[in-house]
Amino acid sequence: MTITNTSLEDFYQRNGAPLPEGITKEIGHFNVFEAEKLFDKKTGNRIMPYSRREYYKISWINGKSRAEYADKVIDMGNSALLFATPKIPYHWIPADANQTGMFCIFTADFLLPHKAGVTLDDLPIFQPGQLPAFQLNAEEAQEIEYLFKKMLKELKADYKYKYDLLRNMVLELIHYGQKLQPMSTLSGTQNASERISSLFIELLERQFPLDSLHQRLGLRTAKDYADRLAVHVNHLNKVLKEVTGHTTTQIISKRVVQEAKILLKQTNWNIAEIAYTLGFDDIAHFSNFFKKQTSFTPAGFRG
Repeated sequence: MTITNTSLEDFYQRNGAPLPEGITKEIGHFNVFEAEKLFDKKTGNRIMPYSRREYYKISWINGKSRAEYADKVIDMGNSALLFATPKIPYHWIPADANQTGMFCIFTADFLLPHKAGVTLDDLPIFQPGQLPAFQLNAEEAQEIEYLFKKMLKELKADYKYKYDLLRNMVLELIHYGQKLQPMSTLSGTQNASERISSLFIELLERQFPLDSLHQRLGLRTAKDYADRLAVHVNHLNKVLKEVTGHTTTQIISKRVVQEAKILLKQTNWNIAEIAYTLGFDDIAHFSNFFKKQTSFTPAGFRG
């Protein structure tokens, strides 16, 4: 069985469903889905209607599956609650087609501090190194199911302040999860190096494309990525060298140069703007970096 990620807009279009009424008028995006309805029994594929780079996700999962992080693997069975942040990559692998449950997705803007009273990335459950997967007993599963169905019902309602209610329900789910005991992880898995390497590349690719002058590359160093993956920087370097033959810094630099070439050739941004967007504090540093990697100056490459 394969999982296909698609944009939110494409998901609605492919399923012949309009975006929820009034949702574009709100700050941020929020929606609730029933997992079973996203499974195509003919092809065995599952469509994920969101971009992992942009959305937080809270899932109530029924059915055996596995969550793989850079330094840990969590096996889930029966009923579980899983939290995901766009800043920490992971792979969710269903064990079979018998997957039911519900999940909600939302952007950081949906829970802005002045609206929700919390800062998402300050919450313990979204911190790197945490185990955001929780086994549910029958009573807990019933409570979580009630919350998700209540959100689904509220989303379809015409109440003027429904998104304020939905924010409160999302926060209730978050606090519910933070009070639960995390699942134990498997250790010593045979494919640990490949998993760390795969999740590093996924996290690296999440930083791109840079298609607005308001964006700036946030992760620039090997330590930035190691911290986000909750592994030691020396271990990350060792793994990537074994798997790819290149160091963490070399892989990051190659991807930054690739993006720099795209911006130089396909935008009208000046070189100072491109340098800033790529995380360089001054144009001279960017020029020296680009020339070292390509033998061209940025201006010379642009032609």
